[in-house]
Amino acid sequence: MAKAAAAAGVATGQCLCGKVTFEIDVPARWAWHDHSAASRRAHGAAYATYVGSWKKRFRITAGKTALTRYEDKATKTARSFCAHCGTPIVFERPRGPHMVNIPRALFRERTGRQPLYHIAIEELQEWTYTGEPLVPLKGFPGVVWQRSKKKKRAGGEDPLEQGREEM
Repeated sequence: MAKAAAAAGVATGQCLCGKVTFEIDVPARWAWHDHSAASRRAHGAAYATYVGSWKKRFRITAGKTALTRYEDKATKTARSFCAHCGTPIVFERPRGPHMVNIPRALFRERTGRQPLYHIAIEELQEWTYTGEPLVPLKGFPGVVWQRSKKKKRAGGEDPLEQGREEM
C-alpha cells in the first residue's frame, strides 16, 4: 500500500469577519464547481466552488466555538458556518466521510488543486455567467456587462444604419 504524498505546505483561510480561521495541508485532494440547488442556496450564488481535503489535513486554527452546524436529515449532509457573519466554512457529505469540503474563495493561498470538475451541471441556471465576452459599461468605471446579441431583421438590413448612410 502506497503512502500518501507529504504535504507541500499549508493554505490558510478565514470567514468574512475573521473569527473563524483554518488551514489545510496542500495539495488539497481535489476541487470542483457545485451547481446543485443546495449549494446555490447555501452560498447565495450561481454555484459554489469547493476544495476537498482529508479531515486529518484540515484544522480550525481559531474560532471553533463560533462555528454553527446545519444538518440536512434528508441528504445526510452537514454544513458548518460562522455564527457571527454567516460565512459557509465546511460542507460534509456521507459519501466522503473522511473528507471536508471548503469554499475555495475563503483561502488566501493556492490550494494545489484547480477546480476542473463540475457537479450537478444539469442544474446550471440559465442566468449563470459562462464566459461570454464582457465590455466596459460607459460612465461606470469597474463595471462590465454582456451585450445582448443584435437580432437580424427579416430584410437583413438595420433600418437605423440605412438612415445614417443616407444623411
